[in-house]
Amino acid sequence: MPIDATLPYDDTNIFARILRGEIPAKRVYEDEYALAFHDITPQAPVHVLVIPKGAYVSWDDFSGRASDNEIAGFVRAVGHVAREHGLVEPGYRLLANVGGHGGQEVPHLHVHLFGGQPLGPMLSR
Repeated sequence: MPIDATLPYDDTNIFARILRGEIPAKRVYEDEYALAFHDITPQAPVHVLVIPKGAYVSWDDFSGRASDNEIAGFVRAVGHVAREHGLVEPGYRLLANVGGHGGQEVPHLHVHLFGGQPLGPMLSR
């Protein structure tokens, strides 16, 4: 069910629970600013989620409230994961769903990294 990205942060969401270690995840990268892990229902041969460690609902929330270090750390984490998974040269898709119209389902900012095969057009035509 899509969420309203303007809602307050819900610390019972699945990503908050993964960050606290209450739910297992196949982690591929972690530092003080971000956590990356494999999606449990992959949509491509490589499908990794990257989340900031702070309590941010959406891209708007994150860009408005996060510190410069958190923003830089999150962006660097995304790049690191793409490089470590060999996605830079063949290419990859980076996707963030925001709010109800964007199809956001978990009220914690996250980006999807898709790769490992040609992905086709971004939206159906």
